[in-house]
Amino acid sequence: MSNHRKLIIIGSGPAGLTAAIYASRANLEPLLIEGEPAGVGDQPGGQLMNTTEIENYPGVVGAQGPALMGTMREQAASFGTEIITKRVTKVDFSERPFTVWVDADEYTADSVIVSTGAKPLMLGLDAEWRLMGRGVSACATCDGFFFRGKDIAVVGGGDTAMEEAIFLTNFAASVTVIHRRDALRASKVMQDRAKANPKIKFQWNSQVVGLDGQDRLESLQLKDTVTGDISTSKVDGLFIAIGHQPNSELFVGQLDTRPDGYIVTTGATTSVPGVYACGDVQDSRYRQAITSAGTGCMAALDAQRFLEEQGETAEPKLAASAPSKKTAAK
Repeated sequence: MSNHRKLIIIGSGPAGLTAAIYASRANLEPLLIEGEPAGVGDQPGGQLMNTTEIENYPGVVGAQGPALMGTMREQAASFGTEIITKRVTKVDFSERPFTVWVDADEYTADSVIVSTGAKPLMLGLDAEWRLMGRGVSACATCDGFFFRGKDIAVVGGGDTAMEEAIFLTNFAASVTVIHRRDALRASKVMQDRAKANPKIKFQWNSQVVGLDGQDRLESLQLKDTVTGDISTSKVDGLFIAIGHQPNSELFVGQLDTRPDGYIVTTGATTSVPGVYACGDVQDSRYRQAITSAGTGCMAALDAQRFLEEQGETAEPKLAASAPSKKTAAK
């Protein structure tokens, strides 16, 4: 089998899999290199693989994150996407065809879509991933609804932490912001909004050093950063809001990136013609499954148009198992 493809998609998750669905229906015969299990937040399927229940993805009711990703993967494969469960180790976007390496295996492509996602920065505690989706979260917009009337905590001192704390007051009975210093890093306007909210209180000079609970988070172990004393704080939920890190290391020097590592795009177009980026690797603002899927669609459509301009032709096709009357959603 030739190692040249019309289109290679690097990474999966809602962005990469949506791109694969659209690209394979356009008969681009994409190769999706989805990654491999090598760390939470950085694995095939993306961050939804650590999400227990999804209630804000249109048309999906009561689904588990891994189940949704499994369905999207099956859908992409049904239209002819070739999927490799390995990790890309090197790329060269300096000339076309572009080159992508998986260890010693070399692939070339007329176009590439990058959808490697991002991972939340975590506290480094053994229990935080075990309790993820069971009282611990890194996304208030995703999980705030599940904490109606509960007492919860937010870790962080920047704008993101203040935004999440304020948002969570729409659901929680109380929100405690835990910060390791005695002053916030957030902008003054965000500090003022948080401090003016009667549901928000602050736990200064405190660091979360332990999480208690077997099947669900029950309490936090807090260390006083001044005295070193350890105390226990009972909470129903903990939201970690200390930032995200895009999985873009592979593309530094190949594509334009912002100082924080996110790939620079206009729509889904990167600084290299024929290379597109979608999902959380280029989105530091929304970070939702639905917006990732939307940019995945954009990237695939842009790649299709680019290839047509280069002389590639492609006719849309249907999955073998799908009735011929079905068409793509507009």
